[in-house]
Amino acid sequence: MSPRILLAAIVISLGTGCATGLNSAQKAELDHYEARGLAVVEKNPGTGAALGLLPGGGSFYGREYGFGVVNLLFWPLSILWDPISGYDASRAINYQATKAHVDKLKEKEIQALDDQLGAKQIDLAQYTLEKRKIEKKFDAL
Repeated sequence: MSPRILLAAIVISLGTGCATGLNSAQKAELDHYEARGLAVVEKNPGTGAALGLLPGGGSFYGREYGFGVVNLLFWPLSILWDPISGYDASRAINYQATKAHVDKLKEKEIQALDDQLGAKQIDLAQYTLEKRKIEKKFDAL
């Protein structure tokens, strides 16, 4: 392989080989939900990292199919980044699933509270207090 092709392959692989993962606020939010038992685990990050040792495995596991093909083509060099890609992609999938789950739970509880207010089972002061409790329960930080 010519040096020019090798250099192009390295630049392409470094630019496309890694999944983006979560930013620091999202990581903290997911950690918070995990600690409170609210996290949804669709993908195991450890499995994503382990599969990253196989050609494109971490990226394919993390639903990053384009990256998976690139990592497949650059295997065994992709072993340097694909375990990280698999781990990060798994965490990102879990974050999105957790956010949707938590939002749905929060919406359900607020709707029940709205129904109680509408049926005059509670007054506005009780409604406000209970709504704050719900928001505190489901808000990450």
